[in-house]
Amino acid sequence: MKRHLIVLFSLLLAMNAAAQEKQLTAQDLIPGGKNTYRFVPQSPKQLSFAGDSYIYRQGDTLLTARPGQKKRAVWLTLDRLNQGLEEAGLKAVKSIPAFSVEERDGTPRLGLWLQSSFLLFNPETARVDYRIPYRKGDTNFAYEPHHKRLAVTQGRDLVVIDSDSNRTVVAHDDNEAVSFGASNVHRNEFGISKGIFWSPQGNAVAFYRMDESRVTDYPLVDISARTAVLKATKYPMAGMASHEVKVGVCHLASGDTVYLRTPGEKDQYLTNIAWSPDESCIYLQRLNRAQDTSRLEAYDATTGRLLRTLFTETSEKYVEPQHPIIFLPGHDDRFVLLSRRDGYHHLYLYNTEGRLLRQLTSGPWEVLSATPSPDGKSLLITSTEASPLETNLYKVSVASGRRTRLTPQSGVHNIRLSRSGRYAIDLFSNHETPRITQLINTANGKVETLLTAENPYKGYALPSVVSGTLTAADDTTTLYYRVTRPPHFDPEKKYPVIVYVYGGPHAQMVTDRFLWGASGNDLLMATRGYVVFTLDNRGSANRGLPFEAVTHHRLGEEEMADQMRGIAWLQAQPWCDTTRIGIHGWSYGGFMTTNLMLTHGDVFKVGVAGGPVIDWKYYEVMYGERYMGTPQKNPEGYKGSNLNLKAGNLTGHLLLIHCDTDPVVVWQHSLSFLKSCIQAGTYPDYFVYPGHAHNVIGPERVHLYEKVIRYFDDYLK
Repeated sequence: MKRHLIVLFSLLLAMNAAAQEKQLTAQDLIPGGKNTYRFVPQSPKQLSFAGDSYIYRQGDTLLTARPGQKKRAVWLTLDRLNQGLEEAGLKAVKSIPAFSVEERDGTPRLGLWLQSSFLLFNPETARVDYRIPYRKGDTNFAYEPHHKRLAVTQGRDLVVIDSDSNRTVVAHDDNEAVSFGASNVHRNEFGISKGIFWSPQGNAVAFYRMDESRVTDYPLVDISARTAVLKATKYPMAGMASHEVKVGVCHLASGDTVYLRTPGEKDQYLTNIAWSPDESCIYLQRLNRAQDTSRLEAYDATTGRLLRTLFTETSEKYVEPQHPIIFLPGHDDRFVLLSRRDGYHHLYLYNTEGRLLRQLTSGPWEVLSATPSPDGKSLLITSTEASPLETNLYKVSVASGRRTRLTPQSGVHNIRLSRSGRYAIDLFSNHETPRITQLINTANGKVETLLTAENPYKGYALPSVVSGTLTAADDTTTLYYRVTRPPHFDPEKKYPVIVYVYGGPHAQMVTDRFLWGASGNDLLMATRGYVVFTLDNRGSANRGLPFEAVTHHRLGEEEMADQMRGIAWLQAQPWCDTTRIGIHGWSYGGFMTTNLMLTHGDVFKVGVAGGPVIDWKYYEVMYGERYMGTPQKNPEGYKGSNLNLKAGNLTGHLLLIHCDTDPVVVWQHSLSFLKSCIQAGTYPDYFVYPGHAHNVIGPERVHLYEKVIRYFDDYLK
């Protein structure tokens, strides 16, 4: 009797504790929600390096300290900032704004974008050292510190602005299809994130010139106007005419501009631009349109003449260069190349004549980033060497290739280096650690903790998240999965399961971050009573080219086979209600969701596909042709992945969601599928988010996920 009373008392305590827990909502968990800021693990605000000291904001004050020292000093107050702004004829600000730290001549200054100006503010003197004004319509800003200049795009012009407000047009074309300095050259593929490249001393500027004359206009409609307005965009579809790109170089002293004389096709890809330290040469990687051959080339920056080809990489599937070469400080004749020539991203040391000196890293893992030390004797790299789920920091000797791990904890380390490379800011988390902000001494590996964040979900009914492995459909490869379970999960109970899928390249869903990388969407669905399952199938990121390229020319096949291995694992779990399995994904995940619903309708009862690729011939050339080739050369591959041809297979409940101005997966995809379903006599559901691009962002994202969950509630619960 006494034992029964103890058990009953324990149950009552557990029920009381559960009753006192607060419930998480979409406003708490979904980006754009009113309360999401409360659930981000804490870290020092605006933490940055200034020299080898670090700075952070506390209230209206920026504090500074040296690593290893407990004493904090005031670096700048809001009052002193406003005093300096007002002296420069600018308006006061209500709080310290976002900033960069610009270091020149040993004096760290704040780089501020305020009131249509770029400012360099000196905290020591509380003065604006100089100001570069810009105009409405200026885009693609590129700051050059040596001569205090900005390069910007204005309409069809590339303009250089100095601190005396002088604006000089350095490139122009009357053709409306030509642009200069755009950051979206080759649609931001191949690691391209900018289109303007200042030389090391600021004496010249290189830039992209993109001519889209041959590219078909694609209609996007803006319904916010009284009468809807057509806003055409250039969208080169797979197998169709693409744009032509050149690289220009303007020498500011003379005003002379030269274009690199790149051989090859007009619609090839010019990527990963890098200047030589002495400003005499420009290095780039030239990739053919078929994307199976990449050449690292050196060009004379004065004449535009091709000097030499230093390295050629080929692949039976595809080559995808994503990183400019890295010159070693103090060794202007040596650089490091990040290449996947052996199937994994690794570092190779070359001289400028094109001779391979040595391979610095090797193994079945990926180097993610590399930064040289100021003396050029070592490299600081991040890699997946410890595990595909982790990112760690290592020091690599250039002379020997010997690696020293600098991050002691297992998990994901987000690294920011000081200018000298002596210290690193590390934002660390793993599946059970929300966040630890720490400093790493890269010379001796000593770690100093600045802040350990509390669990932001403390006091809330939080889903539990576990991770594990299973074997891919090739019966060899290990795959990683994540399971997000409802609060107070009962393994004896049957739960409906939602598979959240992406499945495509350049994305990894399962990592050893906090809660195994579970998103707010995962947590929200779990709080509503669903188990959420996510598997990184072959074809996804950070596992090397053999893992990623297995899907080449047959998108959807191997990915689905691996996802069905995950389904087999789920079906073997006692808590899985095999009659109530749903699936949800966006973009490539929308393609996977729709494909799985049409191919395995006996398994998936409900699906929600957002921004789905339906027919790859409607997708753009750079991404689409890398993985699928052209429709002309791979007709069977395009046919096999064309979901319009499977529209008659739909048996379950499928909701398609699309944004009406999507410039990535154009609206034609899902609209064509609706037409195919009408013709086939099947009945999907449909919802549109007007005015949004490829993703629903802002407060309306909360509406999106409430819509998604309501659909599952209607048909899966």
